[in-house]
Amino acid sequence: MVNLNGRLAAVAALALAGLGLAGCDPPSTDDFPVLGGEYLGQTPPGDSAELFAPGIVATGMYTRDVAITPDRSEIYFGVMVGGHSVIVHTKRVGGRWTRPEVAPFSRDPEHLNLEPHISPDGRRFFFLSTRPRDGGPVPPDQIGAWVNQDIWVMDRAGDGWSEPYNLGPPVNTDDEEFFPSVTRDGTLYFTRNAMGSPESYIYRSRWIDGRYTEPERLGPNVNSTTSQYNAFVAPDESYLIVCTAGREDGLGGSDYYVVFRSPRDRWSAPINMGEAVNSRWAEFSPYVSPDGRYFFFMSTRRGGAAALPDSLTYDYLRGVYAGPQNGNADIYWIDAGFIEALRPPGAR
Repeated sequence: MVNLNGRLAAVAALALAGLGLAGCDPPSTDDFPVLGGEYLGQTPPGDSAELFAPGIVATGMYTRDVAITPDRSEIYFGVMVGGHSVIVHTKRVGGRWTRPEVAPFSRDPEHLNLEPHISPDGRRFFFLSTRPRDGGPVPPDQIGAWVNQDIWVMDRAGDGWSEPYNLGPPVNTDDEEFFPSVTRDGTLYFTRNAMGSPESYIYRSRWIDGRYTEPERLGPNVNSTTSQYNAFVAPDESYLIVCTAGREDGLGGSDYYVVFRSPRDRWSAPINMGEAVNSRWAEFSPYVSPDGRYFFFMSTRRGGAAALPDSLTYDYLRGVYAGPQNGNADIYWIDAGFIEALRPPGAR
């Protein structure tokens, strides 16, 4: 999920969203637009970050975490609302995108599911879940709680996915493991947070002879503070985008940093990815599209001052609540070309 700071931000945002639930009519489900082309038919962004699919993905709910199949025909993303954390999906069928729905494996209200990741070959689907490892019922006092955070996986089965199964040791332990990201050769990057500790670090586990090896905690260039989490690794393992809090060069509570890896497995110093994606608000969910063209990221940044009215009204507040950039997390995207431009000469 995220470390303690990120959790507090998420809880605060969920509480804010909850203020508007009573007495509000649900949005209509009869006016979903006809969307064709790639990426929900959205106009691709340039060098400035834009909301991804306003009104469809960016809706005002707390929205984060993107995963896209290699053929770009399925998009998955996370939604947190009312104490529920689910993975939502939309598919392109017959050239037309379907209405977003909660994915079948994510519909049990007793479990929290987030942080989808699809392997570069499209054959495995990784995600965070709090479901019991043995498949049994959730104890009543633990329903909806952030307990037993493990990485789960599904295998591609026809047009769908197999039943989820726990990745097991040595990746999963009695501590918290979350935010999986996988390279082409199967190497798994993830976050481990010792139970009850505010510290969290990025780990790596190699896929060798059909099993994951004992994870290694990466060095100080990747884990430059006591608060790293939610790292995305490039399919060729040439760079890692990591969320870090507590650095002097940070712009907000947590920022996106890129760390470049050499062929000799040496990591560059972390580089703040700049104001194009970072803000004074919270950012902690990075993803690069399978074609390498777009960087998707989550941010809790709010609407600009230019949108403020002369006088606040109740109708205005309802309108803010019902749309993106209201203080909840939104998903943005930007042309990914700037990432490689950040690579220092010595890391090439």
